[in-house]
Amino acid sequence: MPDDAAAARAAAEEESAFSHPPVDPDVSAAYGDHPDQVIDFYAPRGEVSLAPLVVVLHGGAWRAPYDRRHITPFADFLARRGFAVANVEYRRGALLPGQSGPGGGAGGGQVAGRWPDTFDDVAAALDALPGLVREGLPQADPRRTVVTGHSAGGHLALWAAARHLLPADAPWRTDRPAPLRGVVALAPIADFEAAGKLDVCGGAALQLLGGQAHFEDRRPYADPALLLPTGIATTLVQGRADVDVPEAVAEAYADAAAKAGEVVGLTLLADVGHFPLIDPAADACAVVAEEIAQLAW
Repeated sequence: MPDDAAAARAAAEEESAFSHPPVDPDVSAAYGDHPDQVIDFYAPRGEVSLAPLVVVLHGGAWRAPYDRRHITPFADFLARRGFAVANVEYRRGALLPGQSGPGGGAGGGQVAGRWPDTFDDVAAALDALPGLVREGLPQADPRRTVVTGHSAGGHLALWAAARHLLPADAPWRTDRPAPLRGVVALAPIADFEAAGKLDVCGGAALQLLGGQAHFEDRRPYADPALLLPTGIATTLVQGRADVDVPEAVAEAYADAAAKAGEVVGLTLLADVGHFPLIDPAADACAVVAEEIAQLAW
């Protein structure tokens, strides 16, 4: 458990990140029939004729109360830096019977994610994106696509880039690597074994896979640390003071990549917690934009 000072700093960082009003998109497009199967597009600001496309996958421990609205200030921040942005929504967990409200950091009455719906949606969104971009975001250059995601969204970003490594019977498997410039995963839940040992987000990764009865069978289909090497340029950005998803989780993924013969970038930020990475008011957010730019441009 974090000490009082660390907990107070984490709370202040979270309050700052969530203090920005949501930013409406320029246009939205559905990639399926469910209300959560939607992508919001943000056109690049300024004199940009054809901009790299950044796909954003929000976090929130795959739990229902945390939708894409909380990351719209970050999406707008990237658009103001000259990127075209696609902010992807996906189906998340639901309330347990008799529970209400967000449930807090440990999840409370929330179940993390839906199996297989969460994965169905991310795969479908990425597959539909090129066509939707042509229609709704003509300023974007899909040949220069970077996927980024925060926390649980960081997991989904890494997973989306590794679909060609999924088991042969996985419905989301692709026959070749995704045409991406790279992945920038922000404090990602990137290694389910490490996350479980640290009880990250109240055992969210275990819940995502349907509980202990399904965890080992489903983990090869869902855990990025088992889906390596991807052959796609990958950078992790991690706050060293993160008490929500500690740096040990990112380090475990980087170690797994190294053992698989792949070099993964790991940018560790001193005195930075979980939320400054997506907080436009924080210096760490500018570091994230620069990491994206290095892959996209």
